[in-house]
Amino acid sequence: MGGARDAGWVAAGLLLGAGACYCLYRLTRAQRRGGPGLRLRPSRSAEDLTNGSYDDVLNAEQLQKLLYLLELTEDTSIIERALVTLGNNAAFSTNQVIIRELGGIPIVGSKIKDPNFSIKEKALNALSNLSVNVENQIKIKVYVSQVCEDVFSGPLNSPVQLAGLRLLTNMTVTNDHQHMFTSHITDLFQVLLSGNGTTKVQVLKLLLNLSENPAMTEGLLGAQVDSSFLSLYDGHVAKEILLRALTLFQNINNCLKKEGHLTIQPTFTQGSLFSLLYGEECAQKMRALVNHPDADVKEKVTIIPKF
Repeated sequence: MGGARDAGWVAAGLLLGAGACYCLYRLTRAQRRGGPGLRLRPSRSAEDLTNGSYDDVLNAEQLQKLLYLLELTEDTSIIERALVTLGNNAAFSTNQVIIRELGGIPIVGSKIKDPNFSIKEKALNALSNLSVNVENQIKIKVYVSQVCEDVFSGPLNSPVQLAGLRLLTNMTVTNDHQHMFTSHITDLFQVLLSGNGTTKVQVLKLLLNLSENPAMTEGLLGAQVDSSFLSLYDGHVAKEILLRALTLFQNINNCLKKEGHLTIQPTFTQGSLFSLLYGEECAQKMRALVNHPDADVKEKVTIIPKF
């Protein structure tokens, strides 16, 4: 009994200490900025908000505590828990705005450079949820270059790579920032062809966003792509991959129609995506897919014109 009571006092002391550190930090931070000192009042400690059992949606005051904690602490476990809590709360549209207005995006964004892969992944996940808000994307776009570097040079099929791809996919839902990916299209296809099924699906989601924008069509078709890309149109390929690969072709074809390029037949080099999609081998695969047992695949193929 005595041991349990002692453990309880230790836990209580840790919570009080975390709350006191936070309040002291707020006080000194306010004084450094020339603002009024913080008036202390009983409240849940910042570190306690990172507890996995705390399931409530946080309010603005609690989110601010977490952001200050994220700036202050060097404890990796606390950083990870804080990022997970922020990421979960960033799934709600109201909190996406609050976190931005509290200056939270740069605080979270700074963690994607952390050498700890787990911290990097959780920061990317939080930014991914925040990026659903279009206004947040204006602040998040400064991290696109760094995220691309991590995605293309990091471990294949890793949690960091997938988290980065999810963020980049969200950043390409609208056309506003797609031009930032022009120089990375070939890299995207390399990851597509090298990755496992989960990675392939995520890259295809991103490429589908780009393929709906006529301004990106020339960059997509001019990208140098390995001929193994055409294996995505084999009949045995998983449906979730095959349908997306077919939709990619369909979107590009639609954009070419809009721009009137199908009759002009622009010149692209050998080995480009254009030479693969509009070559005889691809045409043969499309004809074969007409007899595919899945009705959705057959319907999708019939929409794509024969060349």
